[in-house]
Amino acid sequence: MPFSSVNPATDEVIATYAEHGPADVENVLARADAAQKEWGRRSRAERAEIIRRLGEVLREGATRAGRIITAEMGKPLGQAVSEVVKCATACSVMADYADDVLRDRVVASEFRSSVVRSEPMGLILSIMPWNFPFWQFFRFAAPALIAGNGVLLKHAPTTFGSALEAVRLCREAGLSDGLVDVLFIDVPAVEDVIADKRIRAVTFTGSTRGGMAVGALAGRYVKKSVLELGGSDAYVVLEDADLDHAVRTCVESRCINSGQSCIAAKRFIVHEGIASIFTERMIQLMRERVVGDPLDASTQIGPMARRDLRDALLDQISRAVAAGAVASDDPLRGLPERGFFIRPLVLSDVAGNNPVAQEELFGPVAMVMTFSTDDEALRIANGTSFGLGAAVFTKDSRRADLFTRELHAGNVFVNDFVRSDARFPFGGVKDSGYGRELGIEGLHEFVAVKTVVEV
Repeated sequence: MPFSSVNPATDEVIATYAEHGPADVENVLARADAAQKEWGRRSRAERAEIIRRLGEVLREGATRAGRIITAEMGKPLGQAVSEVVKCATACSVMADYADDVLRDRVVASEFRSSVVRSEPMGLILSIMPWNFPFWQFFRFAAPALIAGNGVLLKHAPTTFGSALEAVRLCREAGLSDGLVDVLFIDVPAVEDVIADKRIRAVTFTGSTRGGMAVGALAGRYVKKSVLELGGSDAYVVLEDADLDHAVRTCVESRCINSGQSCIAAKRFIVHEGIASIFTERMIQLMRERVVGDPLDASTQIGPMARRDLRDALLDQISRAVAAGAVASDDPLRGLPERGFFIRPLVLSDVAGNNPVAQEELFGPVAMVMTFSTDDEALRIANGTSFGLGAAVFTKDSRRADLFTRELHAGNVFVNDFVRSDARFPFGGVKDSGYGRELGIEGLHEFVAVKTVVEV
């Protein structure tokens, strides 16, 4: 059955892709296996230089790649181009880190020599979503390739065009045919690929439910896995915060990628003494966001990536209001008839027992909750199964330090919005996953550690 890619701004099919059958999958695996063996024998310095060159190629091709991303999932073009440029930066950073991080480590012992080596694992399967179709792949692929691995990409079917462009750019940079490749498969075929002896590890970015399934399969077939899953990031705004800065930053975080980001702010936990003015200003700024054609330079919020995603978000808004929350706007007011657009809005008066407070809102909808004490703020912030990111806004460094220690999240920012950065490890705790991408830790994730002792 062919896969279709639909432009979410126009609801028009822009491309179709034939599904890989068993013979096609075998060809991809065989070619990738051979390419990885050759790649893994190259020196670490040579691999790092090719990945550095990949960064240059990504930067040069950012506009073309950005247009493909925008057409497939609706991200405003400027944001799409910036996403590709961010991938280029990650390649450079990983290349800079490679020698120090992956070199042999000598261990003091009574033996003639004792060394710990970081060697390639082999082929890594990456299962990636649609919302950052370049970044979520390259932040894994750059360190994995430098470590000597080969990478296969099973992308979301709606962004197969982005996957093909990513592979094209890898080949332009000098990576051999097959070392980075795409599998045109759907969920039922994933288990057979994970089970294949040539696949040594799997990384998954997506929902917690999907991650549980992939993690279970990886365990069944004894494969290393890294899971970067959903989030419902809590931003805590204390009464002494710089209010204007906090509101602007919170709105910016909530609206990145039209709100379709696992690391975007979802819940705004605001001290009761400033909650009214915070909410009023947030509503004003959300109403000022420009919704429209993602190719228009003035657009800040494009369409949601698929119709079913918009329908799910509309259902969450309805259920939140039914449970007592107040919506600042009609989510469909004054929007184009075609496309999967939704108006950004604020849900205020969200009680802790509102069922939507436990869910991830994957779109430009902000939930505002209130607290009276720091302990209550922490209880609300930590009161979900998610633990990807969190932020606290305060002028008090002592309280900031307390919150960074007590917030249950893999990434905590003070007076700024949470974002991934190639220099720092990125990942979650609790139901937001395990393992890390980027930073020194990202280079260590997909290596085979070998102890060598000579007597």
